[in-house]
Amino acid sequence: MSKLYQKSLVWLRRDLRLHDNTALYQAHLRSEKVNLCFVFDTQILNALSDKKDQRVDFLHRILLDIKETLKKLQSDIWILHGDPKTEIPSLAKSIQADAVFANRDYEKYGVLRDENIKKSLKLQNITFEDYKDQVLFEANEVLTKTSTPYSVFSPYRNNHLEKLKLTGAGRLNYKVDTINFEKFSANKMPLLAEIGFESTNISNLPIALNQSQIQSQIKDFEGRLNNYDQTRNYPAIKGVSYLSVHNRFGTISIREIADLCLNNLNSGSNTWLNELIWRDFYFQIIVNFPHVQDGKSFKQQYDQLEYENSDHLFEAWKTGNTGFPIVDAAMRQMNQTGYMHNRLRMIVASFLTKDLLIDWRWGERYFKEKLIDYDFSANNGGWQWAASVGCDAQPWFRIFNPLLQSQKFDPEGKFIKKYIPELEGFDKKSVHEPHQKNSNITYAKPVVEHSLQRQKALKMFEKINNVAKKQH
Repeated sequence: MSKLYQKSLVWLRRDLRLHDNTALYQAHLRSEKVNLCFVFDTQILNALSDKKDQRVDFLHRILLDIKETLKKLQSDIWILHGDPKTEIPSLAKSIQADAVFANRDYEKYGVLRDENIKKSLKLQNITFEDYKDQVLFEANEVLTKTSTPYSVFSPYRNNHLEKLKLTGAGRLNYKVDTINFEKFSANKMPLLAEIGFESTNISNLPIALNQSQIQSQIKDFEGRLNNYDQTRNYPAIKGVSYLSVHNRFGTISIREIADLCLNNLNSGSNTWLNELIWRDFYFQIIVNFPHVQDGKSFKQQYDQLEYENSDHLFEAWKTGNTGFPIVDAAMRQMNQTGYMHNRLRMIVASFLTKDLLIDWRWGERYFKEKLIDYDFSANNGGWQWAASVGCDAQPWFRIFNPLLQSQKFDPEGKFIKKYIPELEGFDKKSVHEPHQKNSNITYAKPVVEHSLQRQKALKMFEKINNVAKKQH
């Protein structure tokens, strides 16, 4: 049976894998020959201030792995460096492609970019086709009974779970034995230096950098999944999946990890599945409530909050020198490794906004610079949740006590000592508030007093809430 297209170009973005990839699968079904490409997007790269950016290094290594895999199939991948709005139409034309396939993006930049590229391709009589791939359900697929978007997680999750079980969306595996890749040899892989970046410490970190390592990591997590609900909040133990960077860049399929849960439903896998649904939830928030992509709070009255915004305190927070060990250890972990445990993300975000009284957007931007698994929707959603300005957020009057959080989630102080060597000699009780016992240590003294700051935070919110009441 003849296929619709003679030759197609599959443009990889947040789907850096050759298995269970919707766009690649569709291109294979509908095309005689398939080419692959990736663009190091100068619109994104030029905005990165640190030329030792772990994400760029990670992408580079993953692409090398894909290139090696394709070479074994006598094929290759086009690696470009420039603005996709010119690079994609130009490449499609030069290889005489009839269609360009891609998996859908949901952030404002990606949506506008793809619209522009679609128009350019149309002028060349080249079709642009895009597909759902990085989410289980898109923004318009899980709606209330009145066909409106959800802004509260629990009913969204219940509906999402029901749809998952009914549709099998978490089990769809776009599998083909051999994809009809065109046999060719592409341009050389550009060196990091050629795209303006440098090598990082990524190979020294526990991050899988090729597909073989990634699959081993999934297997490892599968063996720990049953206990996930009991272990996920403790940063000193191996309790979480460590798959977030692979979710972010699509080096794993969201369906393959949802499948792990659906095959073996118990308290551990249900909790992990819940995290995947939170991910979908935040994606639909940025699409259905686009003002959050413009630096606005979901609850826009809270854009009037009068934060103190001390540069001095922000610097102490960034560098891990606030005198609150759990906060400082978490920030140092991120600064050194590009990763931060999820429980700690909530603690440091609450601390920044409600103890230091600094605008959540400052923290959001800093995470954007540092996190290797940075994802706009999850990062924005998490920060707005912790700051009590988002949808279904932590109630504004609930303020984490950093000392209690420290004692509860790092009871032995093992995580703290790993990243704050100044506290190595302290016992498990005194490590959480070291200055109570010893005033001569080199470790920073607490920059604020939690109880006082808590009162200030409550007053800050009460002021806005009172204004809102009067207006109604």
